[in-house]
Amino acid sequence: MDFTFSDEQQQFRDALRRYLDKEYAFDARQKIAASEAGVDEKHWRAFAELGLLALPVPEAQGGFDGGPVDMLVVMQELGRALVVEPYWATAVGIEALRLAAEKGSAFAGELLERAGRGEIHLAVAFHEPHARHDLFDLRTIASEAGDHIALEGKKSMVQHGGQADYWIVPARVQGEVALFIVGKDAANVGITEYRTIDGQRAATLTFDQTPATRLDGRDTGAATLERIADYATFLLCAEALGALDALNRATVDYTKERQQFGVPIARFQALQHRMVDMLIHAEQARSITYLAAARYTSDDAGTRAQAISAAKARVGQAARFVGQQAVQLHGGMGMTNELPAAHWFKRLSIIETTLGDVDHHLARFAALPAFSVTED
Repeated sequence: MDFTFSDEQQQFRDALRRYLDKEYAFDARQKIAASEAGVDEKHWRAFAELGLLALPVPEAQGGFDGGPVDMLVVMQELGRALVVEPYWATAVGIEALRLAAEKGSAFAGELLERAGRGEIHLAVAFHEPHARHDLFDLRTIASEAGDHIALEGKKSMVQHGGQADYWIVPARVQGEVALFIVGKDAANVGITEYRTIDGQRAATLTFDQTPATRLDGRDTGAATLERIADYATFLLCAEALGALDALNRATVDYTKERQQFGVPIARFQALQHRMVDMLIHAEQARSITYLAAARYTSDDAGTRAQAISAAKARVGQAARFVGQQAVQLHGGMGMTNELPAAHWFKRLSIIETTLGDVDHHLARFAALPAFSVTED
C-alpha cells in the first residue's frame, strides 16, 4: 500500500501547518479554550478561506469533493495543533448531509453549500445518556402527523452541540431508526453546554415535541447512521495520529533537556527503549488508520466496518500507551496544564472513548461475518 500523499495533499498540509504554527500556537489555543465561547470565529473564517470546510463538500454543492485520504491529511494537522474549533463535528455533519443529498434531499444540498462556505456549524447527536456505545439503543422518538414531525427525547455529549446551527438527530419512528435535522432556533429545544477535560465543548440536548425535518429515506436510517458513525470514527483516528506524533516528538525533546546525574535522561538506554515502543505504537496506529481511509469508501459495509473498528481499537491502545509513557517520562511536569503534553494526553483519552472504546470495537470486529475462528 502506497502511503505517499499526492503533491496537492502535501501542499494543502503544508499550508494548513504554516497557518496553525503561526496563528494557533499553544498559548493562543489555551486562551480560546478558556474563553466563554470556547471557539474563535476568526479561525473558522480562516479555515473556510483555506478550503478546509469546502474540502469534504461535493462538487455539486460548490466543494472540492475531498475523500477520506484528503480528510486524513487535515485531521492529522488539527490533532497536532490541539485545535478546539468544531471542525470534526461539522465535517461529520457534512458527511450526513452528503449522503442525504445523494438520495435527492434538496434541503441537505442547500445546507452543504452553506457549510462549505463556513456559514453554519453542524453536529451529529450520536449519544444518549443510557446507551454508552450502542448507536441503536435509541429512546428519542419521532412522531409524524402528515408533513409535521416532532422529536421527543434527550441527547448527551453532543460535541460542539452548543455551537451548532443544525443538529443531525437519530431517532426512532415506529420502531425503525431514522435521521432528522433540527435547527438551533427550533421550538422546545433545551441546550446545556459544558467544557470537557480536553478543552473542547459538548452539550446535552433535550427535545420536547420539537419540530424536525426527516433527512434519510425510508428503511435506510440504521445503515446510514452506522456509516456516518464510521466516518466520524475514522476522522477521530486520523486526529489521534497527529496528537501521537506531536506527543512523541515533545517527549523526545524533553528527555534531551532534562538532566539526571549530570547527563540528559535521553541517554539512558531503558528510556530509549520506552520511546522506541511509543514510536512503534504510533506507526502501527498510522498503518491501520491509512487502511481504514482506503476501506471507508467500500461498497461492502462489513469491509468498511472491519477496517474502521480495527483502526479505532489499535489507535485506542496506542493513545493509552503513548500518553501514559509520555506523562511518566515528563515526570510531574507531564500532568501540568503549562505543558502541551498533558493536553495531548487528555485529547487522546477522549478520542479513545468517543464512539466506542477499545473493548467495544474489538467486540464489533469479532462479531462481523468476515471474522471467523477455525480450529485445526
